[in-house]
Amino acid sequence: MWSALQGRVSNRLARHFHAAPHRLPAHAPMVSFTFDDAPDSAASQGAELIERHGGRGTYYIAGSLIGRPSDHWHGLSNDAIVRLHRAGHEIACHTFSHQSAPNLDEAGMAREIERNRNHFRDIDSSITLENFAYPYGLASVWRKPQLARTFRSARGILPGVNRDVIDLQLLRASPLVDRDIDTAGVDRYFDEAVASGGWLIFYGHDVVDEPSPYGCTPNLLRHALEAAEKRNMPIVTVAEALRRIGA
Repeated sequence: MWSALQGRVSNRLARHFHAAPHRLPAHAPMVSFTFDDAPDSAASQGAELIERHGGRGTYYIAGSLIGRPSDHWHGLSNDAIVRLHRAGHEIACHTFSHQSAPNLDEAGMAREIERNRNHFRDIDSSITLENFAYPYGLASVWRKPQLARTFRSARGILPGVNRDVIDLQLLRASPLVDRDIDTAGVDRYFDEAVASGGWLIFYGHDVVDEPSPYGCTPNLLRHALEAAEKRNMPIVTVAEALRRIGA
């Protein structure tokens, strides 16, 4: 098990080592809304709001958290996962045990991925996990090449718009989290995406009136969705965005 310091060093190095660089072609800006751990409110209220605006979201789920309570929310159920999948939302990988990437060697990461894939295959055989998000947002300079061989992308929590040459194995994502951003901050990200023709990704967790420190209110999500609509930005899953940029 690596120390916390080693994990932080690996995460920082991962920001500078591009395992899968990709130049974005000239294209209209777009936005993806992603949810980690998938609290039940993200699968219900969150998905409903996104669908009202003609979009679909990406849900990075660790199989071990399905249906389980935490200190902040209750994990979504298998039935909710099937409903999301059949409605066109993307189900993606977050390891099985929600373990930090810097704490996993190559064999450990491979076991986590395979176990999660098997878990979702048992839920619905048509679910394929194409994309990954680092638990706790911690990337690993050592695991990035391994993930590049296994997934189309890996998403972190380094804020900013994905533009110009992007790292497919450390996609930038900005918090849609009430304690971290307000409506003006959301608008600034959208304006940056419009100006650069980039790909904006938001991440969050629960979607409730009194959110956890990691979630947002329906009002903040609604504002972001309306901001996309005002700017004619398509709301797409991570998988769909990757198809659009030829990655």
